[in-house]
Amino acid sequence: MSHKFTYRNTMSSSRDCKKRPYLHEIEEEVMFYDTDCGGVVHNLAYLRMVEKCRTRLAAQLGFDLKTMGQDGIFPVVVRIEVDYCKPAQLADILLIRGWLSEWKRARFWCEFEIFRNDELLVTTRQSLALVKMPEGKVQRLPVLEKD
Repeated sequence: MSHKFTYRNTMSSSRDCKKRPYLHEIEEEVMFYDTDCGGVVHNLAYLRMVEKCRTRLAAQLGFDLKTMGQDGIFPVVVRIEVDYCKPAQLADILLIRGWLSEWKRARFWCEFEIFRNDELLVTTRQSLALVKMPEGKVQRLPVLEKD
């Protein structure tokens, strides 16, 4: 594979970086379109927030998604596990924290937590693979190196 994946620690100020070295955090305000008629965030909105965090985590890890896409290589979600602990509501400011938890030969796992202040609302774990299109062939993952 022609892509080099190098971890760049851009989140060194985070208190969890030593425990979770591949960590990225974003803040999101809950918008009207994220909620149902009762003002509670619906499940797809959480997944959109996680997707945004995962995309930025990928950039932090050295994944150039635009170049990969031009080469026909795409990160594909294989499995998602979500635990909804408490609901978020309209206008809440949420912290979405994501990290790379496992990196194997053909699959990798990312985990995410969504907080309102210090209150845990959602946890999710995602398994992904790199797939060469249009063949649909799973690619072997490169060695993940630290700078």
